[in-house]
Amino acid sequence: MKVLIVEDEKPAYENLVEELQAIDESIAVMANCNSVDASVRWLNKNPQPDLILMDIQLSDGLSFNIFKACNITCPVIFTTAYDKYLTQAFEYSSIDYLLKPISQDKLRNAIKKYKALQSHFVNNHSALTDFINNHDKKKSRILVKRGTEFQTVRVEDTCYFFTEHKLVFLVDKENRKYMAEKSNLSDLEEELDRNVFYRANRKYIINANYVKRFKPLERSKISVELVLPVNEEIIISQENSASFKKWIGEI
Repeated sequence: MKVLIVEDEKPAYENLVEELQAIDESIAVMANCNSVDASVRWLNKNPQPDLILMDIQLSDGLSFNIFKACNITCPVIFTTAYDKYLTQAFEYSSIDYLLKPISQDKLRNAIKKYKALQSHFVNNHSALTDFINNHDKKKSRILVKRGTEFQTVRVEDTCYFFTEHKLVFLVDKENRKYMAEKSNLSDLEEELDRNVFYRANRKYIINANYVKRFKPLERSKISVELVLPVNEEIIISQENSASFKKWIGEI
């Protein structure tokens, strides 16, 4: 496994290298980049690694800026002393978020998670990176997080998606709630079959197979009821009511 480390503190970098070697001697550290600028230059000149271990606060800014300048197609494990970036980190191909000081056990579990995901997705790295980076085909499974673990949920088993506090959640047919890997509904919408899923409003994407009934409201709005209970009424706006009726009628 080829790993790139992005870390501006030499002791932290040396500790990561030592711990990685103790976990798996076959892990090869390709380089260490100690700034946003150095990371961008390295990534633009070299092949993508299999995995990046990336600190968030670097000497010249947040490492999230690297993603704005480079097309990173590999998974990332963020390493930081701060928990305030957790939500934002999962917008950038993150598969784990480790708080410093990083113990060997925490790092080992993160590496195991990467290997498990890699193995699950057809046992090759390209399948994993395709999944993380918006594969052109409509998704059959959604990567989700529940607690500290990642898993997948079949798209057909998804009743609805919703956003709350800038996070995207999935609720399956058993009314189990998961945090989705995607950071916003718009990106997720592009990957779903629009014959089955409908963007009801800014907060909800619903599955036609789980629509129980709907009724008209004042000003040509529509209220949609799903087979599962939802904490609030799902309202289709006047502007979208015609497209919703057409969509639901074609299912």
